[in-house]
Amino acid sequence: MTKPGGATAEERVLVVDDVPDTLEVIQRNLQSKGYQVYTSPGVAEALRILEQTPIDLVITDFKMPKVSGLELVKHVRENYANTEVMMITGYPSIGGAVDAVKLGADDYISKPFTEEELYAAVERALDKLRIRRTVQAPLYRAPQAPFGIIGESSAMQKVFGAISKAAPTAATVLITGESGTGKELVARAIHYGSPRASSPFVPVNCAAIPEGLLESELFGHVKGAFTGAAETRAGFFQTADGGTIFLDEISATIPSMQVRLLRVLQDREVCMVGSTRSQPVDIRVVAATNKDLLALIRKETFREDLYFRLNVITIDLPPLRERGEDVLLLIRHFAGVFAAELGKAVPSFSDAALQVLRKYRWPGNVRELENVVQRMVVMTDGDSVDVTDLPSLMRFSASGQGGFDRTLAEVEAEYVRNVLASVNGNRTRAAEILGIDRKTLREKLKEKQ
Repeated sequence: MTKPGGATAEERVLVVDDVPDTLEVIQRNLQSKGYQVYTSPGVAEALRILEQTPIDLVITDFKMPKVSGLELVKHVRENYANTEVMMITGYPSIGGAVDAVKLGADDYISKPFTEEELYAAVERALDKLRIRRTVQAPLYRAPQAPFGIIGESSAMQKVFGAISKAAPTAATVLITGESGTGKELVARAIHYGSPRASSPFVPVNCAAIPEGLLESELFGHVKGAFTGAAETRAGFFQTADGGTIFLDEISATIPSMQVRLLRVLQDREVCMVGSTRSQPVDIRVVAATNKDLLALIRKETFREDLYFRLNVITIDLPPLRERGEDVLLLIRHFAGVFAAELGKAVPSFSDAALQVLRKYRWPGNVRELENVVQRMVVMTDGDSVDVTDLPSLMRFSASGQGGFDRTLAEVEAEYVRNVLASVNGNRTRAAEILGIDRKTLREKLKEKQ
């Protein structure tokens, strides 16, 4: 649980300084932000505290009688892998800063410092520790995975709450969210948490079926209904009878198909292509889209009455960039899965690599992250992943280069290339993420050559 100012209930800070006034000021300031603070006037007492109490961050003065702060930094680094260290001093020098960093200090600030400078330095150090603890699976608890979906952020807790409420009902559900956010996982969670769990779950990607075949695929056809219909064949709605049909990318359906879907939702009957008789179906409909359906309604490309039929219960999936530390939980999960598949040890991730992955925007969301982690597990030599092992687009993003001296066409070209790289060259997926069709993507790629 996070307290005001960023501290969590279990974060303990040890402050070591031979000046009582300095100890008192730092202790008072950090306690006001929710940290549990221990103090020591010297290294000897600090070592006793470290032996008896789990400490998350040591803040130590540089120059102290008998044993210096540098020796304490070295001792902590050699004996306490999950304790961060920050050094403060009234005698700032480049040499001292270099020595402190070499020995393992995570930050170095000079006296006198402001409260804001202290808070910022402490938060930077502890943030590195939080990231490392989240990813180091063998040392810490497994991530929560309600409904088989990994996520502990407040945004995902809202999603889990909506699934719990929707699953036991027979109501139609509309799942919205960007491509790659896990809409089918949510649909499956709703189905397998419902009274229909023992009946079929039938996923249908409406965007992947050609317009001329979608009606036959959904509703089936009778023998001789059209050229090539050599036998009567049931459609997805009949296959899902008694269970759930998941209509992914519902926005890709043409108006005439939307009319047919509306009739099914109203009457719970389907009519096979080439037949004059309808047949009842007992189905629950879950639909999904990565488009703004209200905007499509305004453009008159999506029927308003169908929207209201689908929009009984809406579950909006957050993009990965808004899920905070879930990024780290997913990295850990996927790294474990792919390492097991390859018979390799689960790689560790450097603090710098984790910072880059955590701050990356993830235009392809969870699906992109899964691809990136798989690539790193397969391609990285050794048992550690560093920034140099990350895809080039992420290294470029981390460098902060690019500036504001490029044309719009150059920025667009770079973004198109990055999205394409993030999905391993899959142009269909890249087009979905970019919100354009494959033809437009081909044209853009020709322009960039």
